[in-house]
Amino acid sequence: MIKTKAAVTKGDGAFSIETIEVGPPGPGEVLVEIKASGICHTDYDSMSWGQSLVMGHEGSGVVVETGSGVNSFSKGDPVLLNWAIPCGECFQCEIGNLHICEENSFCTGKGHGHAHSDACSYKNKPISRSFHLGTMAKYTVVKEEALVKQSVEIPFTSSCIIGCGVMTGFGSAINAAEVKEGSSCAIIGCGGVGLNVIQGCKVAGAEKVIAIDVNQQRLERAALFGATHFILAEKDEVNLHKSREKVLELTDNRGADYAFECTAVPELGAAPLNLVRNAGMAIQVSGIEQNISFDCELFEWNKVYLNPLYGNCQPQRDFPKIQKLYQEGELLLDELISKTYKLDDLSLAFDDMLNGRISKGVIVFN
Repeated sequence: MIKTKAAVTKGDGAFSIETIEVGPPGPGEVLVEIKASGICHTDYDSMSWGQSLVMGHEGSGVVVETGSGVNSFSKGDPVLLNWAIPCGECFQCEIGNLHICEENSFCTGKGHGHAHSDACSYKNKPISRSFHLGTMAKYTVVKEEALVKQSVEIPFTSSCIIGCGVMTGFGSAINAAEVKEGSSCAIIGCGGVGLNVIQGCKVAGAEKVIAIDVNQQRLERAALFGATHFILAEKDEVNLHKSREKVLELTDNRGADYAFECTAVPELGAAPLNLVRNAGMAIQVSGIEQNISFDCELFEWNKVYLNPLYGNCQPQRDFPKIQKLYQEGELLLDELISKTYKLDDLSLAFDDMLNGRISKGVIVFN
C-alpha cells in the first residue's frame, strides 16, 4: 500500500490536500506514478459535483505495476492517460464512438461505476477518482484501457495535457468537423482549447484560420499556433455581430466554412452559427451545458451545428498521431504550458486559470 498526497474534494465547492492510500492494481488494472497533471476548468468544476473525489483528469506518468491480464504495458513504460475509457464492446464502441462508451464513460451517465477501482482509499474507505483517473495524486490505479504508450520523447509537463485540452481542440477540428484543405475557419476564444483548435485547422490545411478574442495578448499568442487572421472582439457583442462583419470581409462576404466556439460562455453558444456561411458548420467545443436561446434564423440555410465530446477521441488512433505531429514540429505542446506548480499550490493555479493569467497550468510531481 502506497501513501501519497492528493487533491481531494468532498463535492462541496472546496478541496484540500490529503493523504490517500493506493493499493496494488487488480485484474486488468495498472498502477501509475503520475509525473505531471494538467489543470483544467473541469477540475475546478469537479469541486461542485456533490461527491468525494481525488481530483484531476489530465496526466502522464510511468507504469509501476500491472495487474493480472494486462499485456499491453510493462513496468517503466511512459504512458498518457485518457479519461474517456472505452470498453470496446458496447453499442457506441462498436460503431466507433469510443469517447462515449456506454459502460465506462464518466460523461454519459450510464456507466459511472464500471471503471471504478477500490484500489484507492481515503480514511480507510474507497474513494472515487475524477473521470476514473484522479491525476492530482502522485499515484493512481486505472484500467489498462485508460492508457496509451508515450512513444515519442516529450516532457511529461507537455504530454500530460494531450489527454484533454489538446485532444478536445485538435480532435474537434480533425475528427468532428473534418476541416477541409483550403477552407476558412473562425475560432472564438484563444485559450488552451482554442489554441489546439487553431493547430488542428492548420494541420488540416485550412487557408484562413481566423482567431477571435477580447484579449489582444491572446490573439498575438494565437499566431504562434497557426492563426493567420485576427479579430479583437468587443465584450458586449451579441452573437459576435460586429466580428461577423470582419469575418465576411475575409471570406468574400460569404462567412467562414467552419466556426468553433471555445469560450464556455453560454452567451456565445450560438455565435459560431452567426459566423459561418450557408451550408457551413458550427462546432461548440467548450462544453456549454446551460440553457441558451437560439434565433432560428442563425440556422439558415443548411447550416450544421455540432456539439462533439472530447474531439471524437479514439485514443489508440489519435494519441500516436498527436505525438508524431509533435515530433515532426507540426504541433506545439511545450509552448502551451504557461506555468508549472506543486500540488500544494493548486489554489494559486486555479486563481491564475480563472483570472486568465495562464493558457495552461501543470502540476509537477517530484
